[in-house]
Amino acid sequence: MTVDKKERDELIMKYAPLVKNIVGRMASKLPIDVSDREDLINVGIIGLMSALEKFDKSRKVQFETYARFRIRGAVLDELRARDWVPRSTRSKDNRLEDAFSHLQKKLGRSPDEEEVARHLGISLDEYFKLLDESRCVSIISSEDLPHNYFDNHGQDEAMEKIDSGNPLDLLANRELKAKLKEAIDDLPEKERLVLSLYYYEELTMKEIGKVMELTESRVCQLHAQATVRLRTVVKNLV
Repeated sequence: MTVDKKERDELIMKYAPLVKNIVGRMASKLPIDVSDREDLINVGIIGLMSALEKFDKSRKVQFETYARFRIRGAVLDELRARDWVPRSTRSKDNRLEDAFSHLQKKLGRSPDEEEVARHLGISLDEYFKLLDESRCVSIISSEDLPHNYFDNHGQDEAMEKIDSGNPLDLLANRELKAKLKEAIDDLPEKERLVLSLYYYEELTMKEIGKVMELTESRVCQLHAQATVRLRTVVKNLV
């Protein structure tokens, strides 16, 4: 997209709220302070500027779709460089994934909360605490990409796919799409509703709590539990 400085500045102002929204959602599960969040917003603005420079109007992709991808990619790179997720959190998250994976194979279905807690040898309250402590690990690159997509394929390949005019190719292959859809359909009703309201309706956890008449903390736990279930499926495929 060829624009002069004045038009570029106007577009940056227009899409600045989009940057803040994306950064806010991505950073909400991470232990970062206000100044770090501002840094991420600046990184997102750089991603937006990159989108303005490289967007091709002849492609069958809306600019906002392209910009979202550039912004998220820039922020993900920064988060990865800083390694925001503590090792202790990764360890707890892996412990949950291992439990879900083991029980899924043993039971032939996704386990419920009591079964996971029993498998881990902890009380239900301790299990919920474990969910609270692990919930900052993002869902499938947090933005519907396969787990470790950038690590396995590289950002350049991802950009080539979206530059080619088909961002849906980023969801990898048909098998992954089908399995992921099947896994979402098989989620317990409350978890499925939380994901729908959060990722598609773009409600906050607090707003979802009001809709579902649950505490914000409980909504976060349901989101974390659904995240672990879905990542377990994706890890077995990619």
